[in-house]
Amino acid sequence: MNLQGKRALVTGAGRGIGKGCAIELARAGAELVINDRPGSPDVEATAAEIRDLGRTCTVFEADVFSRSGCEDLVDRAIAAAGQIDILISNPAAGVRGGFLEYDPETFQRVIHSTLTGGFHISQLVARHFVKRGGGGKIVFISSVQALMPYGNSVAYNAAKAGLNHMAETIAVELSSHRINVNVIEPGWIDTPGEHVAFGDDVIEAEGKKLPWGRLGTINDIGKAAAFLSSDDADYITGAILRVDGGFWMKDCRVDSVISDTES
Repeated sequence: MNLQGKRALVTGAGRGIGKGCAIELARAGAELVINDRPGSPDVEATAAEIRDLGRTCTVFEADVFSRSGCEDLVDRAIAAAGQIDILISNPAAGVRGGFLEYDPETFQRVIHSTLTGGFHISQLVARHFVKRGGGGKIVFISSVQALMPYGNSVAYNAAKAGLNHMAETIAVELSSHRINVNVIEPGWIDTPGEHVAFGDDVIEAEGKKLPWGRLGTINDIGKAAAFLSSDDADYITGAILRVDGGFWMKDCRVDSVISDTES
């Protein structure tokens, strides 16, 4: 997974999965342009970690949930880096709530930020790839909830399912330009947001119940992103890579079933 000489744009890189992707791309040799929301308290710390790895890192705050924010970010990223070779598209918002009581405006906001935001940033970067020639790599961060209809997550589930199908369609259209378009589906990942939502004790206890005995880490997702961004993944496009430690099959195991056929 040698990314030496490659320039990557990673959105939502202040913390969590976006940070993990940026760090692992840097470890593989990429030079970084990273983004987070305006006023982010975290993004400069991520940039410092990347620079400690010996890589260059430029920080641009921008609202990637909006078309204008994406346009501004892509223009500035290209100006700063000269060109972009890799996009890790990570815009997302999730608001839990029961379907019957779910606020319609919140539903629209989650769909817009997660699905439409992914459309905006990927379209703008893809246009850059096509204009300069030579292909490129687009990796969307989705979720196992694209297929697993978890309750109290109607908007997030719908947005991620749409994101998967959108990415596959984009892969079809960009294949003639040798632009690889792929998706990573994280499972339950140990991020600051999850600790806020569930608490440390729940995170520790529930992690032990998973097939791999732990929650995923942001570096687990980052390593998958580095692979899909590398020449090693040249023949992979339109793929959805589940990186979840078996989370999706956690209720399918029979290891706790006692057989009464033995005597």
